[in-house]
Amino acid sequence: MAATVLPTVPPPRVAPEEDAYAAWYGKVLGWTVAGGPPVQLVTGIRFDVLELPSDAGTALLRRPVATGPVAVMGRRMRFLVAPGSAEELDGLLDWLEWGGVALDLTALGAGGRITAPAPPGHRSPGGSPRGAAVWLRPPEQGCEALLPALPGPGRAAGPAGGPDLVRLVAAAATECHRARLGRRTDGVRQPLAFS
Repeated sequence: MAATVLPTVPPPRVAPEEDAYAAWYGKVLGWTVAGGPPVQLVTGIRFDVLELPSDAGTALLRRPVATGPVAVMGRRMRFLVAPGSAEELDGLLDWLEWGGVALDLTALGAGGRITAPAPPGHRSPGGSPRGAAVWLRPPEQGCEALLPALPGPGRAAGPAGGPDLVRLVAAAATECHRARLGRRTDGVRQPLAFS
């Protein structure tokens, strides 16, 4: 009896735009990419991510608080912050007296990943699918030097005197709380006011 040889199935092909995305992030920005498709950006090396609901993030972007690059994916907004910032989030929230309050404010640091938005100027042939990751404030080469960070002893905020992580977290916590309260009262009938 002859052995049956099954045809081998080739591995799935990566879309050309996925290769271009990975090349742009790796070669132009020097960021670590992994997995795919879709391409994933590794957190904790060149940046950490402060993640919050998009309604709170939209309100945060209207405030006069300095930020770095910002992306949105679905109903979540992602603010890039200096590496190591994720480890500081819980302590900062406690210090700012937000500890124990359900804010839906999280951070991704070492070992985390986010879906890479299309690089600036790159467009998918069919357009971006609904809910796809998109840059609202795209990164530029060397932007890591100006990511929000904790001030060092005797120094201004940020690695090069850039945005202050404490101010960003304080504003983000406030907007997360406001958004949560707004969602709780949406659709709830308010009592009539009598004069």
